Amino acid sequence: MTMQEATYFLLNKLRTIYAESEASQMTDWVMEHLTGSKKAERMIYKNSAITNKEESDLNHYAQRLMQNEPVQYVLNESWFCGLKLYVDKNVLIPRPETEELVEWVIANCKFPIDELSILDIGSGSGCIPIALKRKLRKADVWGCDISEAALQVAKRNAETLGAAVNFLLLDFLNKEERRRLPSFDIIISNPPYVPEKDSEQMHPNVLNYEPHTALFVPDNDALIFYKAIAEFAGEHLNPGGTIYLEIHEDLGDAVSSLFTSKGYKSELKKDMQGKNRMIKVFS
Repeated sequence: MTMQEATYFLLNKLRTIYAESEASQMTDWVMEHLTGSKKAERMIYKNSAITNKEESDLNHYAQRLMQNEPVQYVLNESWFCGLKLYVDKNVLIPRPETEELVEWVIANCKFPIDELSILDIGSGSGCIPIALKRKLRKADVWGCDISEAALQVAKRNAETLGAAVNFLLLDFLNKEERRRLPSFDIIISNPPYVPEKDSEQMHPNVLNYEPHTALFVPDNDALIFYKAIAEFAGEHLNPGGTIYLEIHEDLGDAVSSLFTSKGYKSELKKDMQGKNRMIKVFS
């Protein structure tokens, strides 16, 4: 099988279940991962044969992708804020809107950063605290998660990327466990916020593969994590501190009202799609 034949083999399969642009992007990602060569180089050697191992791996990847498994899990890699992360089914796949949240935090910080303390709640792959530590190198950055398996992924990424983050296994909804944490200047989180009823509209590559504990909240208590964060901030947010949160596009006003009722001010921010997906909370 030549390089070109391998490319069209995968592309033609993916076209049957994905839009053309997405199928093309996924094919390019897989072929680069498989061969170690960028698209331009693969074009030069398009008539060259791929190795037997590469062909075997390609068939394995194609089989998994055709089951709607996300390409990030198939390849065990994802990109976030320019960083290549290891990911598996124990963690959410990092999203572009979460990158926007991190960029918002960085844009509001003054350099150099001295003695700045940051907590990420529900760290998953570690993408948020690692990206922040890489940008704000003097900051004291913490991350917590309820999943031991997720924290193993986060620690692996932190070590690989040279980011000294303090990770802690902790059930944030448990008030007693939250007391183990110190105070912080910045609290950031992309918490679970998708009402369970919304699962009916979700694509199979999300619903069937990504961890539900990191996605869903009860229909009758969609703000459960925001309530816990507001309560935690009352005791653990330093004077002049700020909270940055990712939110459900339909719950911006509700989250804003929650924090307003606790005496905070808030600012909603739209993502690249023009939807309210982030909120900044401050005194």
